[in-house]
Amino acid sequence: MKRMFNFNWEEFTPKIITCLREGYTRDQFFHDLAAGITVGVISLPLAMAFAIGAGVTPERGLFTAIIAGFLISLLGGSRVQIGGPTGAFMVIIFDIMQRHGYAGLAVATLMAGFILIGMGLMRCGVLLKFIPYPVTTGFTTGIALNIFSSQLKDLLGLDISKVPADFISRWSLYFEKFGTFNPWSIVIALSTLVMIFWLRWAYPKVPAAILAVVCATLAVVGFDLPVETVQSKFGEIPRMLPMPSFPTFSFETMWQLLPDAMTVALLGGIESLLSAHVADGMTGHRHHSNCELVAQGLANIGSVIFGGIPATGAIARTTANINLHAKTPISGMTHAVTVLLLMMLVAPWASLMPMPALAGVLVFVAWNMSERNHFVEILKGPKSDIFVLLLTFTLTVMVDLTVACQAGVLLAAILFIKRMTDATTLKVCKALAEEELEEEAYNVAHDSDIVLRKDVPQEVAIFEINGPFFFGVSNLLNEELRLLPEEPRIFILRMRKVPLIDASGMHAIREFAKKCHKRGILFLVSGLRPEVKEALAQAGAMEEIGQGRIFPHLEDALTFARTALLSDTTAVSLPALELS
Repeated sequence: MKRMFNFNWEEFTPKIITCLREGYTRDQFFHDLAAGITVGVISLPLAMAFAIGAGVTPERGLFTAIIAGFLISLLGGSRVQIGGPTGAFMVIIFDIMQRHGYAGLAVATLMAGFILIGMGLMRCGVLLKFIPYPVTTGFTTGIALNIFSSQLKDLLGLDISKVPADFISRWSLYFEKFGTFNPWSIVIALSTLVMIFWLRWAYPKVPAAILAVVCATLAVVGFDLPVETVQSKFGEIPRMLPMPSFPTFSFETMWQLLPDAMTVALLGGIESLLSAHVADGMTGHRHHSNCELVAQGLANIGSVIFGGIPATGAIARTTANINLHAKTPISGMTHAVTVLLLMMLVAPWASLMPMPALAGVLVFVAWNMSERNHFVEILKGPKSDIFVLLLTFTLTVMVDLTVACQAGVLLAAILFIKRMTDATTLKVCKALAEEELEEEAYNVAHDSDIVLRKDVPQEVAIFEINGPFFFGVSNLLNEELRLLPEEPRIFILRMRKVPLIDASGMHAIREFAKKCHKRGILFLVSGLRPEVKEALAQAGAMEEIGQGRIFPHLEDALTFARTALLSDTTAVSLPALELS
């Protein structure tokens, strides 16, 4: 907690400042310029497609790529991160739009921005890395399936005015309206999809999505094909950014949208840090996770002020930026400026893009983010991971991402506690005979915790805890004492293999010490690790046990026990305790 509020400015210094301090060269500038322009060209159709798939007008995707993309690069903690609208947000935005419209989405995004800033300032960047892998894989695959299902209307050219947000209702409507399909829409969509896959395989460095959409647009315009276009559905794309405006809201609206804002913030944080982590692996640099979260929050606030939608780090575009030899955040800022210039110059032509082609691009995005290999890999693992994966996936598809994340993380935590509980054991410590010692080649001289059977009196019971001693196993002591056929005169608890202890474990030891004293049993402890001993001291448990009853090694405890038995003082060997 102390570290959380010990503010370190260097940790929140944007990477662009770090890069400029190191010395920004002419060669770096030209690498950044070339990479930024190319990624900006790639981002234009993607930003429009993500916005359309999310249920908003295409220009809102462009506004997001420009404003949020620029701020993420300017203020972020990664050298080469590219920010903007992403496929992961499509399902969430679509659901919020269905329930609250753009006004509600703007408020939720604004709130998410402040939540992200708070998460960064409180150094929560590292905590997001602890979300279990089956949970992230489950909701990512679920999002991919939802993206695919949301595009079938444009992919098939179905005569549907409004696609339901609910998965079951959506597919029911598809089956009901299947007879209204447009053959030309199917041809354009499949041609776009096949061309993207082929170009990615044959010419991986070529911007496949751009070429595929351009070819589809030329075919539709040249042959006057009867398919829906961006212009026929949304009208002309504006050539300028809108005037900045702050969304209006009330406390009642904020409370109503809080779960959605938390979902946007959580997913945005996970996605941006995952993208930055991937970039680190490719470049050898290290990002500042908390600085990145603050930048993501500010970028989402800026996006809303200029009529945009939620934004985060885009893994695919960040990877492309790196492959194009980007060196610093200047490339990401160049990417945003490029999208702005393209919007100003080619908006009339961009409006001619056919909807089935954009649907094909989004189906390709869904295929890429489906985590299919990782999904199958987890299905081959432990049953608990499989259960978490399938639950998160099912809830993402059938309910929503908020419920899926909450349920997945909660279930994973419960199953982890169950595993830790199963791993922690309390068992009778077996003493070895001389011949067994020789057979197992133990070296008594180098192990002060080796116990010989002849050295353990019959009145002494030795139990050993193996694993963390926490609330899940705090009842083990009482259970073992209850199951003993005959109560011992001396009970030695060996704790050399206890790496940590929580409040429940400390309370259990205190209560057990009281119970032993009440029954006239001498309670001794051996092998405490320094951190466990310190925790017991801070909790006052050392006084309950008695300072003279704690020993560094088991042999020391046995020596004390033998002396106590010879003097026959076990019944009064402990100081008087106030029994509860």
